[in-house]
Amino acid sequence: MNVHTLVEARNLKKYFVIPRKGHLHAVDDVSFSVNKGETLGLVGESGCGKSTVGNVIMGLHKATGGQLLFNGEDVFAKSGKKNDYYKKMQIVFQDPYSSLNPKQTVKDILSAPFIIHKTFRNAIELNAKLNDLCEMTGLSTDLLSHYPHELDGGMRQVVGITRALSLEPEFVVCDEPVSSLDVSVQAKIINLLMDLQKMMNLSYLFISHDLSVVRHISNRIAVMYLGQIVEEAETDEIFANPMHPYTIALLSAIPRVNADKDAFRIVLRGDVPSPMNPKPGCRFAPRCWMEEDVCASQDPPLAVSGDGHRVRCHFSSESAERSKIVNTIR
Repeated sequence: MNVHTLVEARNLKKYFVIPRKGHLHAVDDVSFSVNKGETLGLVGESGCGKSTVGNVIMGLHKATGGQLLFNGEDVFAKSGKKNDYYKKMQIVFQDPYSSLNPKQTVKDILSAPFIIHKTFRNAIELNAKLNDLCEMTGLSTDLLSHYPHELDGGMRQVVGITRALSLEPEFVVCDEPVSSLDVSVQAKIINLLMDLQKMMNLSYLFISHDLSVVRHISNRIAVMYLGQIVEEAETDEIFANPMHPYTIALLSAIPRVNADKDAFRIVLRGDVPSPMNPKPGCRFAPRCWMEEDVCASQDPPLAVSGDGHRVRCHFSSESAERSKIVNTIR
């Protein structure tokens, strides 16, 4: 099978300067790739930096360091306007209400990308483009005259998705697109995204804190903790053979129906360390149930363990305790 890497982040960094305190390491040396037509799920608890990754990729935050390659060309290295790149890379935001202009109708919102990039010749052609766009995403053209506050949350998110696809992008960042929606509506939005992916051969970076949702839509999963990717593998591999203690803890917390009484649940101790001027050593060590002395002094590299399975842990492959716990949460 011929695999084409569409988007590749190399050693991506985003530090925020906090006056009189130092640098907040929101994203710290993050590397990953997304192939044509696939979905990479990016998961982690709130505040781990996953949304900041999406914002840096889309140019909403300026990167502190690293590279972003799109079809092999470094987007960050290009001077001047990057419209040609950002026509091919779009984003669906988490909150479908605050991301839509409340003073504009749905038609105005969907027309904006065409107007900004001057992709139509007259009003007739613009209306035809809008009709085709709505038909593709299942958005009723009767809603074009409505304002965002007149729509429910699910339909507002459909508008956001429709806007993101208006310029026929190749890559879409989905920043927790269903987290603010009811469960029944979540399923409809996820299925819509998957159908559109097949129809347009889209690539997604799907950001979420919900492992169950990510498992349903993703080909591969990358797990983030405190600004770093701590594990990455194929979706089935992550769930069958998690190797980082943090990933194992996340999986153990997934609610299960008719769970076995012997099922093990890991309760992480302590608080998340501050991302301000982080100290040397593993960032998960203060909360880790596998911690050893070396963890506090040496930062483990994100190393390949097995067939493409990457993990950032000193003891990921040699702990009998890890194996025992993994067997209880499968």
